[in-house]
Amino acid sequence: MGAISIRNVEKTYGHGAKANKVIHGVNAEIADGEFIVIVGPSGCGKSTLLRMVAGLEEITGGEIAIAGRVVNDVEPAERDIAMVFQNYALYPHMTVFDNMAYGLKIAKVPADEIRRRVDKAAGILQLGGLLARKPRELSGGQRQRVAMGRAIVREPQVFLFDEPLSNLDAKLRAQTRLEIQKLHRELGVTSLFVTHDQVEAMTLAQRMIVMNAGRVEQIGSPAEVYARPATTFVAGFIGSPPMNLIPGRANGAAFAVDGALLPLPAPPPRAGEAIVGLRPEHASLDGGGWPMTVEMIEMLGAERLVHGRVGTAAFTVRQDSTLASPAVGHTVSLRAPAEHLHWFDATTQQRL
Repeated sequence: MGAISIRNVEKTYGHGAKANKVIHGVNAEIADGEFIVIVGPSGCGKSTLLRMVAGLEEITGGEIAIAGRVVNDVEPAERDIAMVFQNYALYPHMTVFDNMAYGLKIAKVPADEIRRRVDKAAGILQLGGLLARKPRELSGGQRQRVAMGRAIVREPQVFLFDEPLSNLDAKLRAQTRLEIQKLHRELGVTSLFVTHDQVEAMTLAQRMIVMNAGRVEQIGSPAEVYARPATTFVAGFIGSPPMNLIPGRANGAAFAVDGALLPLPAPPPRAGEAIVGLRPEHASLDGGGWPMTVEMIEMLGAERLVHGRVGTAAFTVRQDSTLASPAVGHTVSLRAPAEHLHWFDATTQQRL
């Protein structure tokens, strides 16, 4: 079936002194039928990795296998994959039906089979009433659904999505995320989805691959990655707003930050230089001895974000809007529950 194995995969552009290595020994095992999201900031190598799986980029080192077959030297058309791109790449002079059917016609699939597949995909994506229209008559969300339909009709072993929602507005992105989730439930096809949006990653993924500078920082379910980030990069990237990270020195009962001592509710994993992390929703303003100077308050409706500084480190608290709001410029006292503190090595940035 459509399991994917990525083994020690590397990618280097150029040769000799001008060589630029952009993917550094990536390893990942993706089970048949799994929905995996590759997430990371711009330039981290996530799209390059996806394009290597698709066969659109050559592999410098390592190997990629799809359904047990090593595909390093296999042409993209022979990998039994279908790709949905960021730009819809629809033929403007063709109807929706013809756009979805074009690849099948080129492959000389019988006309009745083409009709069956297109009708099935149109039903899944709610495009039944749009098959006679041209792309210019469609909204952005409808065009993206047509692009997905064109992939579905191929009935591949693997779907590859390269930031397919980035051209849509916020409301359409949310709607299309739901459609993609429904699509995966109905078809159960192995899927790799690339995005720089960690909200998309958290809502879509069964497991996620967090990348940074061409390396894998962590692989796990959204809940695992959120609850136990492996590095300070993951802690600061996953979550909205991200985890608060404070560098300092632990000495058992307190954490020294910029000359101040923050009382610790429980001993740290070890003494010495460290970084302590706390998510905004786990801090509270009901006292506890961590002084924070309030700099800004961001009202979000049912909740507010209180932004300030603990020492010189930026710190954010997520607060229910029914609670009393602190005043900008005042110093408040934070409570940091022991069970929600995360500790990282100050040098390696790895979780302790």
